[in-house]
Amino acid sequence: MGRTSVGLVSDTHGWLDEQVCEVFKNVSHIVHAGDIGREEVLHRLEEVAPVTVVRGNIDGGELRFYPLEASVMVAGKKISALHIAGSPKRPRPAARELISRLRPDVLVVGHSHIPVVGKVGPTLWINPGAAGRVGFHTERYAAILHIEEDGSFAMDRVVLGPRSASLEKG
Repeated sequence: MGRTSVGLVSDTHGWLDEQVCEVFKNVSHIVHAGDIGREEVLHRLEEVAPVTVVRGNIDGGELRFYPLEASVMVAGKKISALHIAGSPKRPRPAARELISRLRPDVLVVGHSHIPVVGKVGPTLWINPGAAGRVGFHTERYAAILHIEEDGSFAMDRVVLGPRSASLEKG
């Protein structure tokens, strides 16, 4: 089996940096944890790998039909996503309920634009940070979660650069 990698992204707000597609080129799956902004973002990600997605608080129009929560099995691990979840130190009720009900190995969240890795009970909690140009964050991030052959996890933080550096790009 070997190592299986999953691309994690959130808060693109209608714009996808091509760097994300480049660094995700060897992943077997992508999880987008909401605030997609435009359906074209998902279409571009789907050209790279299958995508599991949840809608965020800005996702109206055609995006309003995406679920608020989603789960996918990858390499024997259940990975769930929820946009607004709080933090691992103070999970919101919806996040606590999801963890209790679904018992995911990993919960991928967004909304805060702040990269965070923690644990809630046995669940690994990951906010990859904001990949888009909209928001108060100064740096843009994504992440790659690696599921090792023995079932353990490793992760790479992907630094996409300053939020303002990409304002002139399409």
